[in-house]
Amino acid sequence: MSSTAGQVIKCKAAVAWEPGKPLVIEEVEVAPPQKMEVRLKIRFTSLCHTDVYFWEAKAQNSVFPRIFGHEAAGIVESVGEGVTELAPGDHVLPVFTGECGECAHCKSEESNMCDLLRINTDRGVMINDGKTRFSINGKPIHHFLGTSTFSEYTVVHVGCVAKINPLAPLDKVCVLSCGISTGLGATLNVAKPTKGSSVAIFGLGAVGLGAAEGARLAGASRIIGIDLNSSRFEEAKKFGVTEFVNPKDYDKPIQEVIAEMTDGGVDRSVECTGNINAMISAFECVHDGWGVAVLVGVPHKDAVFKTHPMNFLNERTLKGTFFGNYKPRSDLPSVVEMYMKKELEVEKFITHEVPFAEINKAFELMLKGEGLRCIVRME
Repeated sequence: MSSTAGQVIKCKAAVAWEPGKPLVIEEVEVAPPQKMEVRLKIRFTSLCHTDVYFWEAKAQNSVFPRIFGHEAAGIVESVGEGVTELAPGDHVLPVFTGECGECAHCKSEESNMCDLLRINTDRGVMINDGKTRFSINGKPIHHFLGTSTFSEYTVVHVGCVAKINPLAPLDKVCVLSCGISTGLGATLNVAKPTKGSSVAIFGLGAVGLGAAEGARLAGASRIIGIDLNSSRFEEAKKFGVTEFVNPKDYDKPIQEVIAEMTDGGVDRSVECTGNINAMISAFECVHDGWGVAVLVGVPHKDAVFKTHPMNFLNERTLKGTFFGNYKPRSDLPSVVEMYMKKELEVEKFITHEVPFAEINKAFELMLKGEGLRCIVRME
């Protein structure tokens, strides 16, 4: 066991004290892991749009003070009671959703939506005892998504930790614990395009480019990228995107434009924006008879999906996915292996890197829409 096992660790964490205000690097106390929990030393973390969304707290409830962060890679420092599948020194990816292994979802081959550990954006405490593991001078600091990786040490439920190949570079594979795997899996596991097929990708941020990468790996011959920001088009070529469409360039619905480009529609589409109109377009642009559309983006809470039922009767299929249908513990290690075998190229997703002390710079880059993923070096 490590010398710190069973003890409170004092370390640095980037604390959000109130919505939209810069994070403050503070000394926090991190309690030892309780039953079915592990304490991790975070080596690298990256910023995902979900962190920014809940940090801004414009459209939803968010508890403060809080330690954000959920896309990361680290090493197990110590384990709590009942943990048998992980040991100190293991290289891991903490994940915002989990796999208890016991519930109906975990036992199903079709689902990854664990009853116990699926994503919960409201909860700021650990499941085991309803308390936080972070504090400053005795004042509790809330968790985020059960991960809180903007801290040198964090405590996570064992079901939300994927053990990975120790040879995998943590500063690269950290980005596989959220957005890129979400897009990649949406294409490979849900849309399942065949070799030589056509795929439309709505939204060319990190998730959309993960979906494009999936289409490239599947051997799609046409990968059409749709985005309102034409400056993203050049970058997207690296991810296999062959054609680009900016809806602003047309005075008719984008689904009609795509249908004309593809002789009746694409074979598969993947929607990665969460915009309800893009979702409808993504469905209506697939070919009748065999077209499949997959929704990945999270819509506004009041959004309503409207389409004519004939679109379904004419044999188009609409699917949804969560985290690319990957079960965190069972499936993420194989995504890391795709990178290790040089099939999946992760480096091209990483456009910036900053030291932990400059984590607010990562927020600035994302708010400006610059780059894809910014890696934060914890030491």
